[in-house]
Amino acid sequence: MGTLNEADVIYDWNDKGAALSPKMRKVAFVDETLRDGIQCPSVTDPPIEAKHEILRLLDAVGVNFVDVGLPGAGPRAVADVKVLVEQIRDEGLKLKPQCAARTHPNDIQPIIEISEQVGVPIEVMAFLGASPIRLYAEGWDEALLEERTRTAVRMAKQAGLPCTFVTEDTIRSKPTTLRRLFTAAIEEGADGLCLCDTVGHATPNGVLNLIHFAQDIVRSLGTNTRIDWHGHDDRGFGLGNALTAVEAGADRVHGTVLGVGERVGNTPLDLFLVNLKLLGVIDQDLSRLGELVDLTSAACEVPVPVSYPVFGRDAFRTGTGVHAAAVIKAIEKGDDWLADRVYSGVPAAWFGRRQEIEIGHMAGDSNIRYWLRSRGIDADEALVQVIREAAKATNRLLENSEVQQIVDDWRRQAPAAR
Repeated sequence: MGTLNEADVIYDWNDKGAALSPKMRKVAFVDETLRDGIQCPSVTDPPIEAKHEILRLLDAVGVNFVDVGLPGAGPRAVADVKVLVEQIRDEGLKLKPQCAARTHPNDIQPIIEISEQVGVPIEVMAFLGASPIRLYAEGWDEALLEERTRTAVRMAKQAGLPCTFVTEDTIRSKPTTLRRLFTAAIEEGADGLCLCDTVGHATPNGVLNLIHFAQDIVRSLGTNTRIDWHGHDDRGFGLGNALTAVEAGADRVHGTVLGVGERVGNTPLDLFLVNLKLLGVIDQDLSRLGELVDLTSAACEVPVPVSYPVFGRDAFRTGTGVHAAAVIKAIEKGDDWLADRVYSGVPAAWFGRRQEIEIGHMAGDSNIRYWLRSRGIDADEALVQVIREAAKATNRLLENSEVQQIVDDWRRQAPAAR
């Protein structure tokens, strides 16, 4: 940024004025892409080679925990989980593995066996529906839930494995039910409680209320039991709720790359990381985050919407003359920091992206000259005019290949014909 002072060119209303959010603290990140994410009906379960690379990239961007599957689902799940945990061990990744399990011995036993075979502790994420609507549908009662809770947590802890007790649909569960189950789990030695917005019902107020309720129970029992937040995006609150969970004091927050997951998906872990970086809560290098998003999109066969923040095709593209002119002027000043922010609230370079100036019906000559010079092509005024006329005759941005074709055609013309 040279001698340019950020405060001189950006006034930030996000942290000025009367309404200030509570100070955020660092949390641990739990990736669910390879478990909850692939439960989406439109997602393809990636081949094991892609899963290996996803783990490497999750590790590179500073994710702490990864749910590598649900072994109780069958032989393929068991095989993949074992191979992925071996990879974490053999490659010395900092990621700590988890596996999901129903609160049933048939789901927990395979996790214990894989952990023993591989020699790596695997955290058991034992889940159980707790909301009254779920109890009514299933024909369960609280006594049965408590029995299953105690059995599952006890089994995992007796095997020497870390265990988090996960209540599905926590956000719609009765306080009396949650208090009974949370107390049972903690008494059996659970390392954490995971509060879930399984159906995307929560608002930020709901997140705050639920986390504070769980914290009160933990304090009353005199333990340091960890609290996780796991949210879905059915109402569009996924990312906002995750940030509220940090403010409320959650210790770990779950998400998936691109927010893939059941129905409309989970908290988008990539955008969660982006925002915590922009807020100054974390300082890790996220320059490979774009690579992780691209790989997950390709491996899971989930297209990235063009308008998806930061990682969508249009996130840093402009064909508008006024916008492009400002970016170009910053570039011509030799100031990459300025160019990355003058018309962008997100610095593209932080996340493995770059500003792109393209040519279309709303472009000015500055767009065209920049496009040519950035590719080592002389910005001859006659050529600029030819490209301008072609662009103005359209109702969209020209593809780079189309502009290049115009350049090639112009070059082939005899000088006398120009």
